[in-house]
Amino acid sequence: MFDRRLVQYFDWGLLGLTFLIAAFGLATLYSAVNGDPAPPHRSLFVKQMIWYGGGLAVMIAIFLFSYKFFDRWAYVFYFVCNALLVWVLLFGKYVSGARRWIDFGPVSLQPSELIKIGVIIVLARFYSRFATTRGFTLRELVTPLLLVMLPFFLIVKQPDLGTALVVLLIAGTMTAYVKIERRSLIYLIAAGAVAVPLVWSYLKGYQKQRILTFLDPDRDPLGAGYHIIQSKIAIGSGMLTGKGFLQGTQNALSFLPEQHTDFIFSVFSEEWGFLGAMAMLVVFLVMILWGLNIAYNCRDQFGAILCVGVTAMIFWQVFINIGMVMGLMPVVGVPLPFVSYGGSSILTIMVCVGILLNVSMRRFLFE
Repeated sequence: MFDRRLVQYFDWGLLGLTFLIAAFGLATLYSAVNGDPAPPHRSLFVKQMIWYGGGLAVMIAIFLFSYKFFDRWAYVFYFVCNALLVWVLLFGKYVSGARRWIDFGPVSLQPSELIKIGVIIVLARFYSRFATTRGFTLRELVTPLLLVMLPFFLIVKQPDLGTALVVLLIAGTMTAYVKIERRSLIYLIAAGAVAVPLVWSYLKGYQKQRILTFLDPDRDPLGAGYHIIQSKIAIGSGMLTGKGFLQGTQNALSFLPEQHTDFIFSVFSEEWGFLGAMAMLVVFLVMILWGLNIAYNCRDQFGAILCVGVTAMIFWQVFINIGMVMGLMPVVGVPLPFVSYGGSSILTIMVCVGILLNVSMRRFLFE
């Protein structure tokens, strides 16, 4: 029997925030692809609209049933996502030196986006069952560490260092939320510091170049530093109020590379200026705080940890992408949620919104 309280507790505020950011994203994408008259490029806006339609359908499907479904099927979903990552390495589409996509006819799927949800769900299940007030010890963290490192190495192998980094940051945020024993935390920090030289030795040449360029963008202004320099010019040229919709010269003249994906925030900042950029950041901040508030009010531990993981994913992607386009972080290819072009990214972020809505509208079940 349908419970009327589901309608009473439906989170219309979160849904409104989602539509608002999606509107920001679609308008900015239209502008980003408008500078290139080539039909394949212009069609990206139509494709993004279709992906949003599919994402909306998935979001609705997710909040129609209880989020406890994810608790029961967490490991199944996790292993299916990892199987897709293995499939990518063996049979994935090879583009620009990386294997990241699986073709299903006219549709391409990026499993490294889906595994973010898989990691969040499986860690929420594990932590909700074994969390204690004293925090997790190193021995108790072995299982979640293995659950995270499996997809991490599969993603690095593609290679996709940016997405692999996001997976680690999501897992780290969820682990910090459920607490780590103080001594174990010190050991983990020390181990991370010792591992830095080892990680550097395993980085590919272009990945090292990106980090060196981040430290000194002017060392190769026409090569590795070109992206960052043009991005900062676009952001700075917007000044206080921007040049106006469709009036960005860096975008229109194709000076800005990857303007519809990784560097789309630069397009938005050039057209709407500092005030517009701050408005977008405020909307993202409100959504992040909204997600944390849902976690805080949830009376079920699995639901609370699940919301923390989903909110952490949104936060870290916004933080890394905007830091990247402003030259505050190395270029690692992390999309801006709701805004950057990408079907798998849109589907994943709409799944996240569906999960938050699901937990929010069922919070009365545990009061």
